[in-house]
Amino acid sequence: MVAAPASGHGKTTVATGLMAALAHAGHTVSGHKVGPDYIDPGYHALATARPGRNLDPHLVGEERLVPLLLHGAAGADLAVIEGVMGLYDGQIGGDGFASTAHVAAVTRTPVVLVVDISSASRTIAATIHGLMTWSQPPVDVVGVILNKAGSARHADEVVRSIGDRLPVLGILQRDDGIEAPSRHLGLVPAAEREDAAAALDRLAAQIAEKVDLEAVVRLASAAEDLHERAWDPHEALGFDTLASLAAQPASHSLAAQPASHSPSVEQGALAPVSKPGDGSRIAVAGGRAFTFRYAETVELLRAAGAEIVDLDPLTDARLPEGTTGLYLGGGFPEMHAAELGANERLRRDIRTSIARGLPTVAECAGLLYLCESVRGPDGPAVPMVGAIDAVAEMAPRLTLSYRIATAATDNLLARAHEEITGHEFHRTHLTRAATGDPAWRLPHDEGVATPSLHASYLHTHWAGHPQLARRFVEAARKHQGPDLRHHGDKEATKGLVDLAVNVFDGPRPTWLDRALRESVEAADAYPDATEAERAVATRHGRDAADVLATAGAAEAFTLIARLRDWRHPVVVHPQFTEPEVALRTAGHTPGQVLLSHQDGFRLKAEDVPDDADLVIIGNPTNPTGVRHKADTIRSLTRPHRLVVVDEAFLDDDVETLTDERIDGLVVLRSLTKIWSIPGIRAGYLLAEPRTVEELRQHQTPWSVSASAIAALIATSTEQARDEARRRAEELADRRRHLEDGLRELGIETIPSTAPYVLARTGGGSREALRGLGFAVRRADTFPGLDDEWVRISARRKVVTDELLGALRSLHPVLRKPVRIRHSGATVTPL
Repeated sequence: MVAAPASGHGKTTVATGLMAALAHAGHTVSGHKVGPDYIDPGYHALATARPGRNLDPHLVGEERLVPLLLHGAAGADLAVIEGVMGLYDGQIGGDGFASTAHVAAVTRTPVVLVVDISSASRTIAATIHGLMTWSQPPVDVVGVILNKAGSARHADEVVRSIGDRLPVLGILQRDDGIEAPSRHLGLVPAAEREDAAAALDRLAAQIAEKVDLEAVVRLASAAEDLHERAWDPHEALGFDTLASLAAQPASHSLAAQPASHSPSVEQGALAPVSKPGDGSRIAVAGGRAFTFRYAETVELLRAAGAEIVDLDPLTDARLPEGTTGLYLGGGFPEMHAAELGANERLRRDIRTSIARGLPTVAECAGLLYLCESVRGPDGPAVPMVGAIDAVAEMAPRLTLSYRIATAATDNLLARAHEEITGHEFHRTHLTRAATGDPAWRLPHDEGVATPSLHASYLHTHWAGHPQLARRFVEAARKHQGPDLRHHGDKEATKGLVDLAVNVFDGPRPTWLDRALRESVEAADAYPDATEAERAVATRHGRDAADVLATAGAAEAFTLIARLRDWRHPVVVHPQFTEPEVALRTAGHTPGQVLLSHQDGFRLKAEDVPDDADLVIIGNPTNPTGVRHKADTIRSLTRPHRLVVVDEAFLDDDVETLTDERIDGLVVLRSLTKIWSIPGIRAGYLLAEPRTVEELRQHQTPWSVSASAIAALIATSTEQARDEARRRAEELADRRRHLEDGLRELGIETIPSTAPYVLARTGGGSREALRGLGFAVRRADTFPGLDDEWVRISARRKVVTDELLGALRSLHPVLRKPVRIRHSGATVTPL
C-alpha cells in the first residue's frame, strides 16, 4: 500500500511509477486504488497493462475488499495499492471508515509511506513516528519514500532524523517528479494525454533509479497470506461459476494464483459465461470523453450474458449494429462538448433509440451527454443528445461526497425503496431539472429514471450491487427494438383469415388483367417506362418531366435515401417503416418525429425540427389511418429541404398533393393496394423536374418491369379513375362497419381514412386471434406503438363480423384488459 500523511505528497506519482518500474523489471503487477477515484486507475492500467481497480468499503462493502483484491490480482506477482488522502483519513464522521488504513488493515497489506519533505526536515521523522504508532486501526508501516528533497544535504538530514525507525526505500529530488496535468476534477485522465505513455516511461526509469525495487519486492513478499476466495462475477450474480474454477482451493497468496487460472492475464478477469440465446448486445461508451467506469462493471455485464461492444461518442457515427443496451459512464463531456455536439448523427441515433425504449444507463458524464445541452468551462452551450429535457453547465463548486441512496420507484436498475451506496463527483449541475421520476433520493431527488432509462450523477460500483447489472442485461435481452422489416404478409400465413395485408381482396378489373397478360408478350424487349410516365403525367395534369416510374414505393424510398448525403433526415412515426430501413441501409441515421396518441397521431408543422433536410411522412399514415391536411404538409417545405409524402392509400384524392408542382416536395404513389397487384412492383413519384432527373440518375436501368409499365398505363385512364373511386368508396364502407363494430365492443380505435383501422385490442390479442384463425397486423414494430395495438384491414362485412365475434369471445382471456371508453371514462370489461 502506497500511503501518505495527506493529499499532495505524491502518492499517485510514486504508486504509478512503482507499478511501471516493477512491470519493466519483469514482474506481473496489478494496480489498485483505495476509494472511488477513476482517474488514478487509468494511469495504473497504463503502467501495468491490466485494468486498474478500486477498493472501497463504502461502495462494495468491507467483506468484498479481499475478494476483489484477489480477483484483480489473479495471475499477478505483486499488487500495488494506491491509498487515498492521508493514511487515516476516511469518510467524514465515519471514524476512519474507507480510509487507506482501513483498507490496509482489512487486506493485511504492508504500507509504504510517501512523504513530501520539501518544507521540513527533522519534523518529518516525528510525522512518520506518529503515522507508525497511531493505532486506529493498526497498520504495518514497513518503509518510506522521501519525495521532493531540495538537496542532498536536506535529504541526509531527514534520513538521519528517521534513523533506524523505518527503512528509507528511496529519495526523489524536487525536480525528479513527473506530475500529470490537472483541472477542475483533478488529474487529466491518461486516455486524454497523448504523452501519457512516454511520460510514464520516464517516470518508471526515475523510480527504478531512485527507489530500491528489490527491497519493495521483499516487503511485498512478506505480506500476510490471504485465505479468502477471490470475487467472481458469475457467483456475484447468482450463477454457477466455471466448474474448473469452482474446484480450485482458496488462494493463500497473490503468487499462489497462477495465470492459467485467470482466463486472461491481460484482462485480469474471468471469461464470460453466455446464456443460451441471450441476444443482449450492450454498447459501452469510451474514448477520451468517457474514461470513468469500474472494471468489474463490464465483467458483471459479460458474466450476465451480454456481448460488450465499444462506442466512442467522439468519433462513431451511430450505435453499433444490433445494440440492445447502452452504458454511458463517467468522464468529461464538458471538456469535449464541441466535438460531442458536432457528432450530430450519433446524437440523433442515441436520441431516437432511447425514445424507442433502448435500455440505457447513464452515470454523471452520461447524464450530461443525454441532456439538451452542456456548457463547458469557457464557452457557449453546446447541444447534446436531447433525450432528457434538462440543461447542464459548470457549477461554482465541486460536489464530492459518499452517498446512501434510495430508489424512488421501480425502474430499469432499481426497485422502489431499494437502498444502494454510491458517490458524487462532479463540477456541473443541471440548471433545469429533468422531468419525471427521480433515479435516487439522497434524500433530495436526483436524476431521472424510467423502465428503460436510468440517468444520474450518482456513481455506483456494481460489484457491491450486482443486481443492477443483472437487471440491465435482462432488459437489454428483452429489448430488440421495432422490427422495421416486418410487414403484414408475415402475419398472413396459410390457413388464417387475412386481415393483416392491406391489399383490396376483390377481383381485379378485366381491363387490368388483360393489360398484364399482354405485357408478357413484350418480355422479349427491355422495358421502357417513357409511355407510362406520360400517362401518369396526363392523369395528374403534370408534365412528363415531373414523373418517375418506380418498382413500387420501396424503390422510390431507396432512391431518395441515396439521393444526397442527408445531414438530418427525419421520418414521421408511427408510419410505414420502409423509408427508415432505406435510409439506414444507405448509411444515414434518421431521426424520428413521434406523433402523440394524445393528439390523435396528427402532425403539427412545429413537430418537425427546423434543421431537418429530409422529411418523410405518409398520408394517410400507415398504420394509424390519420389523414393530414395538405396545407400542413405544404408548410413543411422550405429551401434546402426535401419533403416526401407517401400517398399509397390516398385513393379518393382528398388532400392529395399529386396535382401541383411544389418546390421541394416529392409525392409517392403505389398501385399495389387498390389494384391488388402486390406481386407486380408498380409505382411512381411526382416532383419538380430537377429532382426527378437527380433521382433517375440513381435508378438501376430497367428496374421497372414490362408488367409494371403496363399497369401504370392501364390505371391512368379515366375508366381506371372511376374504378378507383368506386373501390375507395367500398373500402370506406367496410372501414366504417369495422369501426362501428369495434366501438360496440368498447375497443378504442383511431379515426381512420384508410382501408384499415388501428385498434387497441390489448396485449396478447394478436396471438389469441391467431389461435382462432385470424391474422391481424402487429403494431409494436411501428415506432411509437406497443403490443396493445393491432392494425386491422377493412374486409367484406361477413369477414369483419366473424372477426368481431372472435374479439367478443376473447375479452375475458386477454392478458391485459381491453380499454373501454364511455363518456370519457376508462373502464375494464367484465
